[in-house]
Amino acid sequence: MTTNASFTVQEQARRARQAALRLATLTDAQRRRALLTAADAIELRAADILAANALDCQAAHPEVEAGRMSRALFKRLQTSERGVAEMAAHVRGVAALPDPLNRELAVTALDDDLTLYKISCPLGVFAVIFEARPEVLPQIASLALRSGNAVLLKGGSEAEHTNTVLDSVWREAISAFPEIPADAVSLLHTREDVNELLKLDDLIDLVVPRGSQSFVRYIMAHSRIPVLGHGEGICHVYIDRAADPQKAIDIALDSKVQYPAACNAAETVLVHADCAAALLPELAAKFLAAGVEVRACQRTRQLVGDPRLIAATEEDWATEYSDLIIAIKVVDSLDAAIEHINRWGSRHTDTIVTEDATAAAEFMARVDAAGVYHNASTRFSDGFRYGLGAELGIATGKTHARGPVGLEGLTTYKYLLKGNGQTVASYSSGERKFKHRPLK
Repeated sequence: MTTNASFTVQEQARRARQAALRLATLTDAQRRRALLTAADAIELRAADILAANALDCQAAHPEVEAGRMSRALFKRLQTSERGVAEMAAHVRGVAALPDPLNRELAVTALDDDLTLYKISCPLGVFAVIFEARPEVLPQIASLALRSGNAVLLKGGSEAEHTNTVLDSVWREAISAFPEIPADAVSLLHTREDVNELLKLDDLIDLVVPRGSQSFVRYIMAHSRIPVLGHGEGICHVYIDRAADPQKAIDIALDSKVQYPAACNAAETVLVHADCAAALLPELAAKFLAAGVEVRACQRTRQLVGDPRLIAATEEDWATEYSDLIIAIKVVDSLDAAIEHINRWGSRHTDTIVTEDATAAAEFMARVDAAGVYHNASTRFSDGFRYGLGAELGIATGKTHARGPVGLEGLTTYKYLLKGNGQTVASYSSGERKFKHRPLK
């Protein structure tokens, strides 16, 4: 099996461009079979993947102890037998999705025997720059192949061994299908590779940076390639005056504790003043019992009366902890909660807990975020949970794609016009007239 490690980044991108042209012509069945084979290969090579991950974790441990790597990042780096099984399951999930390509999005009869088709097609070549998580590589590779795209991948140096083995597993599995180019997936290795990649706007159609907001902004500032930003996840749980207390506690705890390192974990809980006295002592106690550090506004600290609560500062409302830390604030109204979220949030995912349907509807209409929920944990913001099979990332912007980005976010469209010798001159002269009749 040949690899792409010896090629320059420009050559890798050029080969990916050629691969994309071939991938776009594959049948649905061909892409499905290749993905199922790749899923089997991941399971067969589980021991190799786990051994590589153990090397990465061993190398990272001193960095964590020295404070150079956060414990949240270290947690994202780790995988397990269950994690490898989930990688394979996600690949199979993508294979099971409907074909996103060659769909007729619209058909219009411009005139008799002159029909315009709007057809879904691949983007072409995209690049993803990510850190830590081992499951990212097979998820993105599966989304790319299913949508007929070629992809360039750059993982964090902390996961170098894991990503190298996963790339090898993927390429070996796909090599059994001669119709699929070997350069459909390419792995980059250094920061210098990223800097070179960002210059290749003639070869790459989209860049997806997965990391901090400052990292996403850096990529946007240093490339002319369109960027699909996966920024910070400053997510909120707002507990309304009409909230069911048990639902409120369960949702707030799940949003923070279930997996605090995720970008869809809650960072701030807002509590309506009318229910704060009854709810906050138990909520704070539950958080503390779960090992969560609580940073609270003055009103919350007075109501709870526990010296373990830390005084919150304005910086806490703008911080993505990605850890067992939560900020809590009492607000006087629904309006105040919405204003706080729209000011301090990252437009990722925010939820309201209430039995008041009118309040819920207003919250969902006015909060500016990719995901706005009612009586549900913020942790549901995920491509797999949305039924997308896997996700490219969470997009918090408003163009092209928003929220968990799956297959649809990796497609665009083109127009196919089928005629019978027509020319524009006959329409310009008035000899013929357009009918512009939509067809089913």
